[in-house]
Amino acid sequence: MVAVLRDERWPLARLIPITSDTGVEAKERNAASALLAVMSAVDEFGRTLLKPLGVPGGRIEAFVEVPFKINGKTIRPDGVILVARGQKHWSALLEVKIANNSLEPDQMDAYLDLARQVGADAVLSISNQYTTKSSDYPIPIDRKKLKKLTLHHWSWVSVLTEAVVQQRHRGVKDRDQAYILGELIRYLSDPRSGVVLFGDMGASWTTVRDQARLKMLKKNDPDVAEVANRWDQLIRYLTLDLTKDLGRDVKQILRGAEAGSSIARQVALRDALSARGQLYADLQIPDAASPLEVVADLSTRQVTVSARLTAPKDAGSRGRVSWLLRQLQKAPPTLTVESVAAWKSGTSAQLSAAREEASLLVPPGGREIREFRISLTRDLGLNRSAGRGGFIDSVIATVKAFYGEVLQNVCAWKPKAPKLPALPELPVEVPEALQEPIAAAEAEMASE
Repeated sequence: MVAVLRDERWPLARLIPITSDTGVEAKERNAASALLAVMSAVDEFGRTLLKPLGVPGGRIEAFVEVPFKINGKTIRPDGVILVARGQKHWSALLEVKIANNSLEPDQMDAYLDLARQVGADAVLSISNQYTTKSSDYPIPIDRKKLKKLTLHHWSWVSVLTEAVVQQRHRGVKDRDQAYILGELIRYLSDPRSGVVLFGDMGASWTTVRDQARLKMLKKNDPDVAEVANRWDQLIRYLTLDLTKDLGRDVKQILRGAEAGSSIARQVALRDALSARGQLYADLQIPDAASPLEVVADLSTRQVTVSARLTAPKDAGSRGRVSWLLRQLQKAPPTLTVESVAAWKSGTSAQLSAAREEASLLVPPGGREIREFRISLTRDLGLNRSAGRGGFIDSVIATVKAFYGEVLQNVCAWKPKAPKLPALPELPVEVPEALQEPIAAAEAEMASE
């Protein structure tokens, strides 16, 4: 498409689009134009966004509302992205939604058909919907239409996250480009732009929350499936929020079979929710001493965030406990600390008590401590929407509190480097020509 259909009359993406239209569609065009203009102008930002899509590094050109006539019908994607580097070319059609507008299957199918006919490499969508490790795309798509064509999706929050990370942590060399990127961040951060943070657990939340308390949930209930899906969306939002704060790529880790299938994760979540009333996730923060385990228990209405630390192998039980307590000097006293010994046996105590009496964490019978589990538990918010008293805010706040007050201050144990044995002293052989002068000097020193 780059070489064949590129038309000089195509409208360029503008940082400050001018339009007399109002309403959601106009805001969608403005959002698409502003983003594409900044991707074209700020090299580091544009390449950071496109690189995971397999796009070669090169000059980025972007256009908005490009009309295509196919079989006598005009189709007007929200944008077209062209990238050229030498003989390599890449192109994509763009569909944008803002606010609570969702992607439409029929519309995306039409874009896939158009992309194949005009020779585009990809179709890219942006909306306030989330893809997670358990969902390949926010809506059902006819995968047979892909073949050599690729389909990608960004949430607006992920775009904003990349912009903030680029500005705060990676930096932009050109001063003018840095200013332009800052203006995009300012625009996307304003609620009037249509960028919506994750803020609702869905219509099924109240029913599932109350039935979990009564242990009446069934795994095949559509309400259970809806809440499980919303939970993974919340976790995706949380990883993006942490990435923005830390400047490092925070990821969700999937357990065992969950990593091998997009359906397995949702099945496992529905099982856990119906059987135990629990939603769970594991997060990996780069260079942290341990992954974070998050468990939201709707039956007890508590959220627990925990980490597991391998105990030192070069000390006894008391020494191992001391090693941990030294690292938890700034941790909240309500933290729960558990010493895990062989056969999963062990002992636990609140950190405040363990500080007064470390022996509370020493397993009875001289059993060896294999690892420590440290955890922070707080009450869950019950409201479906974000805000004070909301489930979403209580989960996010507890995760950030645990990481900021505990895990970021802890180092994993590492064995000490092996030491060479002491070398034996070897006799020094004195050349024969020096033996007589050295003996005379030693005799003279002795006589003095």
